[in-house]
Amino acid sequence: MEDGKLNKYDKAYLRIATEWGKLSYCNRKKVGAIIVRDRMIISDGYNGTPSGFENFCEDDEGYTKWYVLHAEANAILKVARSTQTCDGATLYITLSPCRECSKLIHQAGIRRVVYQKGYRDMSGIEFLQKAGVDVQYIPAEDAVLDEEH
Repeated sequence: MEDGKLNKYDKAYLRIATEWGKLSYCNRKKVGAIIVRDRMIISDGYNGTPSGFENFCEDDEGYTKWYVLHAEANAILKVARSTQTCDGATLYITLSPCRECSKLIHQAGIRRVVYQKGYRDMSGIEFLQKAGVDVQYIPAEDAVLDEEH
């Protein structure tokens, strides 16, 4: 597949991840994730509390509660409960993964990560690169620009 076409689909999937992130109940950050395998969306996720918990991500001081799940973790866990596999898949995410989620991404067999914004701690990205995962950064502005054309 030529780079232009790949980039076109990458940007479209990032726009879907952005829309999915808007479903989050978290106030501090709204993060969305889409997992794609063989050009098919096999899972999605956004950051939030586990099933059955209240939909408030922050405590009274505005800090994120420790048990809030990250978008990519939610997407990977959805695949774990299905008949699908993440083996060889691409993860599209609006915020680069943290260290903990990077381990899940690698162990799940995801081979490529495309992200829109950098998290303050980039050690998760460094870990993924060291693990041989193809990592690509596409700024949010670039994904939106294509939408207008």
